[in-house]
Amino acid sequence: MRFEGTDKYVATDDLKVAVNAATRLRRPLLVKGEPGTGKTVLAQEIATALGAPLIEWNIKSTTKAHQGLYEYDAVARLRDSQLGDERVHDIRNYIKKGKLWEAFTSPQLPVLLIDEIDKADIEFPNDLLQELDRMEFFVYETQETIKAVERPIVIITSNNEKELPDAFLRRCFFHYIKFPDRETMQSIIDVHFPDIQKILVSKAMDIFYEVRDVPGLKKKPSTSELLDWLKLLLHEDMPLDVLQSRDPTKAIPPLHGALLKNEQDVMLFERLAFMARRQGG
Repeated sequence: MRFEGTDKYVATDDLKVAVNAATRLRRPLLVKGEPGTGKTVLAQEIATALGAPLIEWNIKSTTKAHQGLYEYDAVARLRDSQLGDERVHDIRNYIKKGKLWEAFTSPQLPVLLIDEIDKADIEFPNDLLQELDRMEFFVYETQETIKAVERPIVIITSNNEKELPDAFLRRCFFHYIKFPDRETMQSIIDVHFPDIQKILVSKAMDIFYEVRDVPGLKKKPSTSELLDWLKLLLHEDMPLDVLQSRDPTKAIPPLHGALLKNEQDVMLFERLAFMARRQGG
């Protein structure tokens, strides 16, 4: 059971090594990297490649660790008891299973994605230490232990918004997804646009990497944004010479809304264009 990438996902050699090492050790794979480098999609493609069900736990700023185990709705039980509902006699009717519970009791070995763990508060990773380490937890309301028959494949993603605790990091296999170089990016584009004109891709990538290299850029465009931009260029039937003979006094690339996602970066490019015009004059 080895991961070698898929037809839709280009995995670099170091990423394949990390996935297979974490799978072999059955330790959670902690994946970091700037947004748009394919961290979330990685878990989906691992599940596809291994023929495993995917269980996704999308973390928000309000998410608490216990929600991944289970939640007990005492209010609903009290209301039902006041109404004389027969359901109140079985407390299990008021327990909502969390994503870890689903993963631990899945009839088939699953891939569990804990997506953007750094969005939650700093105690969130610590609160999951024991459960992820032992692969079991205790349900106080029913006095039962939920234990994984087989350790699920756990993929944890982080955008590095917060530092994760050392104790949590020690229990993970870590991999940082570097931003794709031109060769890897070409392979990614070939997967999504197999019949695209090579010269168009080459010129588009020139502009794309130039944009990423501009000092002071607040949000660098990502892989997914390049793919969106190429799709727009094809849909709008953008003439190739628009990219080939780009006027330096017009620094903003065509259809730039696919690449630049905030007004500060657009204004930065407008200033660069203004400076280029002054120097040219």
